[in-house]
Amino acid sequence: MSMEKIHVLKDRPFTYCPGCDHGILAKLIAKAIQELGIWDRAVMVGSVGCSTLVYYTLDVDYLQAPHGRAPAVMTAIKRLRPDLVTFSIQGDGDALAIGLSELVYAAQRGEPITVFLYNNMIYGMTGGQMAPTTLPGMPTTTSPYGRDVKTAGPPMDACKLLSSLPGPSYIRRVVIAPRPIETPKGIMYSVKNVLEAYEAIKQAFKVQIMGGFSFVEFLGSCYINWKMNLYEAKKVVWEKSAVRYKPGIYVDEFKVSDNGG
Repeated sequence: MSMEKIHVLKDRPFTYCPGCDHGILAKLIAKAIQELGIWDRAVMVGSVGCSTLVYYTLDVDYLQAPHGRAPAVMTAIKRLRPDLVTFSIQGDGDALAIGLSELVYAAQRGEPITVFLYNNMIYGMTGGQMAPTTLPGMPTTTSPYGRDVKTAGPPMDACKLLSSLPGPSYIRRVVIAPRPIETPKGIMYSVKNVLEAYEAIKQAFKVQIMGGFSFVEFLGSCYINWKMNLYEAKKVVWEKSAVRYKPGIYVDEFKVSDNGG
């Protein structure tokens, strides 16, 4: 991944909480759009959640959808303008709760759209409530004693769910949070997985251009609502999120991963 200036990013700071992995994701998407040469036909559809804040920094056409309805709006855009490249960045609460039906049926139909799911296992923007992906025993504002599987059911695995359908062409899960490493001189962070996330984004866009439905899930943190510091939050992503939700390629119908992106 080259270090050239990313012109798809507006010249203004991110409005995310300092250290939030949403900022990394936004920059990687902008870089992929620029490298693939699709800036003039890229359209982001926003839904409700922290991901909508990228509107202030990502210099592409943008359309706001109701809560959870981004896949339906993207479907309309593609059917009217098949030449456009449309994508959404959705939270796990937005996409897998109120928006689950829209996501599943778009995937079932194999709509040529791209959904990027930021999974931090909680509702971030709206107050830290329990989400479909919240881990068993994980406390939230609506489950202060931890998620009780007996009453709330087990957490939902989006990649397994969507990969069971006949329509999707590309399903992948990666970790977007840098990996903390303890050293004698202090804490360091590995970004090898961030480079893998970048390749997944490019591959997802390529699949859409080839006419397929693509979905990439990014495991990230929300240290504010998790009520911990950044280092602790990154450890949770790697030691708990990535254990429960296995990173990997679940569907690759067009074999785009075979050539490295």
